[in-house]
Amino acid sequence: MLNRAAVTRSVRTTCYSVNLLISMAKKTRRQFIEDSMFVTAAAVTASSAETASGHQSLSPNERLNVAVVGVRGRGNSHISAFAGRKDTHIRWICDADRDIGSKRVVETAKRQQGASPLFANDLREVLEDKSVDIVSIATPNHWHALAAIWSIQAGKDVYLEKPVSHNVSEGRRIVEAARKYGRIVQTGTQSRSNPGMQAAVDYLHANKLGKCRVARGLCYKRRKSIGAAGVFEPPKSVDYNYYLGPAPVQPVSRRQFHYDWHWQDAYGNGDLGNQGIHQMDLARWGLGINELSQNVFSYGGRFDYHDAGNTANTQVVVHDYGEQTLVFEVRGLETTEHRGAKVGVIYECENGYVVMASYSGGAAFDLDGKKIKSFKGTGDHFDNFLKAVRSRKTEDLNADILQGHLSSALCHLGNISLDLGGPLPVAEVQKQAARLGSNDNDSDTFSRTLQHLNNNNVNFEKYPCYLGRELKFDPKTELFVNDPQADQKLTRDYRAPFIVPKQGEI
Repeated sequence: MLNRAAVTRSVRTTCYSVNLLISMAKKTRRQFIEDSMFVTAAAVTASSAETASGHQSLSPNERLNVAVVGVRGRGNSHISAFAGRKDTHIRWICDADRDIGSKRVVETAKRQQGASPLFANDLREVLEDKSVDIVSIATPNHWHALAAIWSIQAGKDVYLEKPVSHNVSEGRRIVEAARKYGRIVQTGTQSRSNPGMQAAVDYLHANKLGKCRVARGLCYKRRKSIGAAGVFEPPKSVDYNYYLGPAPVQPVSRRQFHYDWHWQDAYGNGDLGNQGIHQMDLARWGLGINELSQNVFSYGGRFDYHDAGNTANTQVVVHDYGEQTLVFEVRGLETTEHRGAKVGVIYECENGYVVMASYSGGAAFDLDGKKIKSFKGTGDHFDNFLKAVRSRKTEDLNADILQGHLSSALCHLGNISLDLGGPLPVAEVQKQAARLGSNDNDSDTFSRTLQHLNNNNVNFEKYPCYLGRELKFDPKTELFVNDPQADQKLTRDYRAPFIVPKQGEI
């Protein structure tokens, strides 16, 4: 039976949803027509995508028109990248928050010597502009796939922030769209354009330290509570219906509207899909693997606080690739480094190891910990994207959308495993983790994780540890093996008109 507080929350949620639907119904006739006709318009645009791309010149002297979508945080870096070049011009700023978007319009005009971009709340208005060559996307995760697919179908090239998707199916659909319409799509995993990282990966692939058996990604970032869950009004400057987009209609339950969406699974993917996606990508790249794993399991939980967040703040994910293993560790509480790294990747090889503890590179060590070689150097990921836009060659991209899909999906698979698990006594989690992680040659992974939690005085009665289900996966079909319940979590329910296409619908 629901208690009184639960009933009150339920009533508030229902009332809020009704009010939101009423406000949606108050759209102007023009807005209604635009929304209802957009799918048809997009299909017509898509059918002529090759013709639409014809105006793009291979000449570096022609300025490419750019639309930046989602401009509060990372999107502002996109603005800086494109507004600071002579061969690109920011024509549109697009954001669900009108105040933030308007502010960026003024700032961008100054960077472009007075050339003020246009502003739109809705990406669909931007995509009607045939002069736009590039759409650069830095929205919350739940919008990434749909924004990219709409842009591709409208004949635009795309720079897409990480993770490229909110779930596994979305990533594959973006890849299909990019290939079908011949668009250039870069993933925002900028480390792939850094010479230091490239040199380290080449060193690993040359087996300089023997075969790499384990790649261990680390995301040790202190994350404090985002505050108690409640019912809050979205900022008045935000078009909340549009902001929700593909996500279900529900009230705002976090105090800080912007950024803290990362820790709510309706919009974000926790730190595994926030910071961790960078290191997940580097780990897979170093292993030389270009497919998803055949087995995954995860354990962890949200420890030390009950709040509006529902993603893990401490989590271990193990991907089994047969002779190789990818291990990922997320720690959101106070912690120390591991082998000199807090946010980085450690490659454990037969005759030594490589540590990448920064975005610019790292170093190789022998088994005794003696440094053998250093790797340094940063690059320009946006420049790499623009060169590929000019050449029209996907192979010129350092982080093609396929790579973005695979690395993002590894994060999603780890979260699915944890979601399908349940709380267990710590000793049982340790026992099962040791059995399932038999291919992880660093057998103290769980012990180090447990020590980390004990160092933070975690009360396991109040904050239980969850053991995720061991899931067998077919990397060819990108479906779980005989597991319909897990397959359901490869996608989500969408609400019209913000529907990400299914397999076979691109």
